[in-house]
Amino acid sequence: MESIIIIVFIVGYLAITLEHNLKIDKLIPALAMMALLWAIIALTHMPVFEVNAELRELEPSHIDDILLHHLGKTAEILVFLLGAMTIVEIIDYFDGFATIKGFIKTRSKKKLLWLFSILAFILSAIIDNLTATIVLITILQKVIKDRETRLWFAGMVIIAANAGGAWSPIGDVTTTMLWIANKVSALQLVEHVFLPSVVCMVVPTFIASRFKAFQGNIEGEFEEEIPKSKFGSNMLYLGLGAIVFVPFFKTITHLPPYVGMMLSLAIVATFAEIYSSTKFSLSNVDGESDAHAQHSPVHASLSKIELPSILFFLGILLAVAALESLGMLFHFAEGLNSAIPNTDIVVMLLGVGSAVIDNVPLVAASIGMFSQGMDSPLWHFIAYSAGTGGSMLIIGSAAGVVAMGMEKIDFFWYLKKIAWLALVGFLAGAVAFILLRDLILNA
Repeated sequence: MESIIIIVFIVGYLAITLEHNLKIDKLIPALAMMALLWAIIALTHMPVFEVNAELRELEPSHIDDILLHHLGKTAEILVFLLGAMTIVEIIDYFDGFATIKGFIKTRSKKKLLWLFSILAFILSAIIDNLTATIVLITILQKVIKDRETRLWFAGMVIIAANAGGAWSPIGDVTTTMLWIANKVSALQLVEHVFLPSVVCMVVPTFIASRFKAFQGNIEGEFEEEIPKSKFGSNMLYLGLGAIVFVPFFKTITHLPPYVGMMLSLAIVATFAEIYSSTKFSLSNVDGESDAHAQHSPVHASLSKIELPSILFFLGILLAVAALESLGMLFHFAEGLNSAIPNTDIVVMLLGVGSAVIDNVPLVAASIGMFSQGMDSPLWHFIAYSAGTGGSMLIIGSAAGVVAMGMEKIDFFWYLKKIAWLALVGFLAGAVAFILLRDLILNA
């Protein structure tokens, strides 16, 4: 039966990887794979690890307990993501991200490159790399009219956003998973991964700044926009502050991160309701403001949440949990360590793999593969590699996929122009991580 389990997982995984070719949303194979794996386990009475790591055969009715345990762990991540996504949508409801455009004063392409790279690096650490990419490419479309030049900027934003998300517990789904699973703590993650992530962003940006595409000034005038809400900047700073507050809340109370995120959402939502009911809070732009103001900003924001992504995470995390419960991931890790004794190479291959296939299941699998304790350098290196490795292909990260959709970036254009820069940044950051780790261990 183990062979059937592996076949189902591989087929489901391939369907997820080839979603663009098959034109089937990846949530469908993820949910089907999850249901089939657990059904096979239940119907064939396969030996399953209990929560206390005791391997014994369970009746299907008792498997409910194990499934409920894994569902609880998965739900922690999903509820956390729902809260963060809602806060970001509330900020967008008040057009808060338009405030960022006010920081752009220069017309020099080289200066703009560094400005957008730094903004992507910082924003992705707070509102996650996917949202940061959406925000910055939207701004790019208003600032740079020449499409070829904009594609270069978009490619560099992807690299910077993925680098920025790797060192923050709230910057990428994979780091959030490691944080919630108690594999890393927020402070130690920042301490060990921040500098390598900076190197990963700075090296390719410095190289690219020498390219012809980033020489001279941009043409045309900046578009002047009338803010849709006078509370936009307030909501931006309040929302970003509320998200940053979550790791501090967890450190102080030792409660799961989703509890702090729900508190932050409640605070942001309260101000959103107050602002939306304030007379003349929304300017009358194109006659849309009156209808806009009549709706609750919280309800409007919740309606924009990407539920397909949430369902995908549910499917893939519970599918990986099935393999973990059977002990397959642990045995696979033993075999991998025997074949490649150097763990650093294994983790770097994980990073390269995340460019080809989704990094969420890779990290979910690694959590079941390795038994190292909390804040082991292994987990920090996994956070770095899985977070930044996806930049090497346009389809290798959520930031890349959304940029591809927004700017219609060609896969092979990215492979030719940007991929090698991402690889150089990834390797430079990996070397920086190893040197920093050895320095700390020998101190």
